[in-house]
Amino acid sequence: MFNKKSYKKNAYMLNGSFKKKGYDWWWHSFTAYNHETKEAKAFYIEFFIINPGLYPDKIILGQDKENIKNGLRPSYLMINVGTWGNVHKQLHRFFPINNVSINKCPIEIKADDCYLSETEIKGSVDVKNPTPAMMSDEGSMSWNLKIKKDIAWNVGYGTSSIFRFLKAFEMYWHSNGMKTLYEGEIIFDGIKYDVVPDISYGYSDKNWGSDFTSPWVWLSSCHMIRKETKEELHNSVFDIGGGRPKAFGIKFHRKLLAAYYIEGKEIEMNFSKFLHPCKTVFSSTNDEYNVYWDVVQENRKYKIITHISCKQSDMLLINYEAPNGSKRHNHLWNGGNGVGEMKIFRKGKKNSETLIEDLELYNVGCEYGEFCPNVNDI
Repeated sequence: MFNKKSYKKNAYMLNGSFKKKGYDWWWHSFTAYNHETKEAKAFYIEFFIINPGLYPDKIILGQDKENIKNGLRPSYLMINVGTWGNVHKQLHRFFPINNVSINKCPIEIKADDCYLSETEIKGSVDVKNPTPAMMSDEGSMSWNLKIKKDIAWNVGYGTSSIFRFLKAFEMYWHSNGMKTLYEGEIIFDGIKYDVVPDISYGYSDKNWGSDFTSPWVWLSSCHMIRKETKEELHNSVFDIGGGRPKAFGIKFHRKLLAAYYIEGKEIEMNFSKFLHPCKTVFSSTNDEYNVYWDVVQENRKYKIITHISCKQSDMLLINYEAPNGSKRHNHLWNGGNGVGEMKIFRKGKKNSETLIEDLELYNVGCEYGEFCPNVNDI
């Protein structure tokens, strides 16, 4: 059973070696609606902390030329917010760590008017004349939202207390709300958007560690419709993510974790659960207009085939710098308007397969990127 919330796994994790070489972020994404026109628009809000033990009294931006020259690595809380669609932006606001109040568990973060807890998120970002080191567009956004985390994905052994204590993995992942209901309002560049719980198609998770994975894959949606009957599934969600995990300094082959929650039925594809082996084949490609994801996963009981696409014109090349100060993810596609399809087959005797779900997918959160070419990544 993976639908188990864990406040400990959603807690602040930057202790031990992660204090000076680590990051921790809480991600929230959802769809809102123009207050006047009712047009849908997807947004995200992220609280991102990096290297809090290095320079707690200062904002140190790792891409600043003087900081690079002086060997200073990044240290700050970044409020990273943005939107996808024809108008797409990412906006960054920074705080020195000593100006941030953090309750570790259950998580609660306060910095000026910006606030995050398990049940509420609010704040504002207003960026004028951004420098390249800020990795930000120009614009403004404010938000005041209630959060209800409806369906969780607890990925299991990889995020267990012993592996968290040992800092075993380079990048950890936990979702207390792979289906999350949001309610409230957004003001983006002076335009008001309403966030309505049942049609917010929301998601929330967290990542933490000492570096990022490459390739980097994420796909998730709770807006799923049966193709034949056009019935919308109101108690369903899927979440796929991973790339090339690294534990105790050892790189694994390309792997993805996945959870499929279909009207109360749980199907998990988790390579770390050795008693339930699974096989995954995935690829991501792009042409002039779109980015595409193809994922095939199977275990002893099920085979699931997922195809997703997202318009490049709707997406961001989202910016993160790593705890060591490098920025090797310079082509990380990030979107919230993906569409696609999913077929779920039940396996039977003599390698037979029976199609049990044929689904259309909408409002898909999606990411794909790889590090800049480097001999060490081959």
